[in-house]
Amino acid sequence: MAARSLRIGLIPGDGIGREVIPAGRQVLEAISTSFKLKFDFVDLYAGFETFQQTGNALPDRTVKVLKEECDGALFGAVSSPTTKVVGYSSPIVALRKKLDLYANVRPVKTTATVKSPIDLVIVRENTEDLYVKEERTFESPDGKGKIAEAIKRISERASHRIASIAGEIALRRQKIRDSGVHSVHSRPLVTITHKSNVLSQTDGLFRETARTALSHSSFSDVAVDEQIVDSMVYKLFRQPSAYDVIVAPNLYGDILSDGAAALVGSLGLVPSANVGDGFVIGEPCHGSAPDIMGKSVANPIASIRSAGLMLEFLGEEDAAAKIEKAVESNLDEGRLLSPDMGGKARTEEVVEDILKKL
Repeated sequence: MAARSLRIGLIPGDGIGREVIPAGRQVLEAISTSFKLKFDFVDLYAGFETFQQTGNALPDRTVKVLKEECDGALFGAVSSPTTKVVGYSSPIVALRKKLDLYANVRPVKTTATVKSPIDLVIVRENTEDLYVKEERTFESPDGKGKIAEAIKRISERASHRIASIAGEIALRRQKIRDSGVHSVHSRPLVTITHKSNVLSQTDGLFRETARTALSHSSFSDVAVDEQIVDSMVYKLFRQPSAYDVIVAPNLYGDILSDGAAALVGSLGLVPSANVGDGFVIGEPCHGSAPDIMGKSVANPIASIRSAGLMLEFLGEEDAAAKIEKAVESNLDEGRLLSPDMGGKARTEEVVEDILKKL
């Protein structure tokens, strides 16, 4: 059988993105022969430094090549300024919209050998909520200062499809468990997170639509529950093993997924995938970390896991599992860990160790 060809865009972005995205490429190249895959890589650009150099954080060529030539992509990190910069907006947010990558999928997982293993996935709606960025500031009519307002938009279409992909992920995770992989879960579960007790129309629509989507016969084996977002935060940290797949609107999903990274010790371990119906971008959850840029101490594992997650959504589950097994072996052994994990290994030493374990 001929090898499957996959063209992958590489977008390092800013800061340590340029150090960890090559790690993702090395791992993909390493597993290609074993799984009859042929990778063709194309270097693309986006980020704040690209904006400073060209006046455009997301060049048209980057979007065009991704749309017309690529099967998937790896995106590193961006250095978003904390104050407004005229003309600049986040390129990853723009990419999600231009490619209709409506789901941000973030696994949060410890190795199976720890005392209380954690294995959950947060599925965040990626296209709307407060992230539509429709804001305005105006003077209060009573003369008591400025007022700022923002639109929170929740649609039935977006809520239905994010709940549906959460259900599909829950079923796929159960299939892996049924194959003999140890897990803390006995059946697939999707937890709908919302604040409909206060936001009865917006979050109310999300809750109702998600429940309708998950009531479809194709999800008959999936248990469904729900959690108000503030109590969700508490229970996520107190009882993380109670959750399998968590689905949430954009803002809550963003907060929960970054917070959940603390459960596994470092953002440097946490991957994500921006997923649409015809495209996927793997993206480590950490930022550009300018304070450690160029020091060869960045943790490459989130990038490597993101490459594996990208493969999973491209239908190469066995190759993705092989990458994850090699990463877990590195973490379990604990001999070569980056500084954020309490070790002293350089970025390239961690990568080399994982490549050997492949």
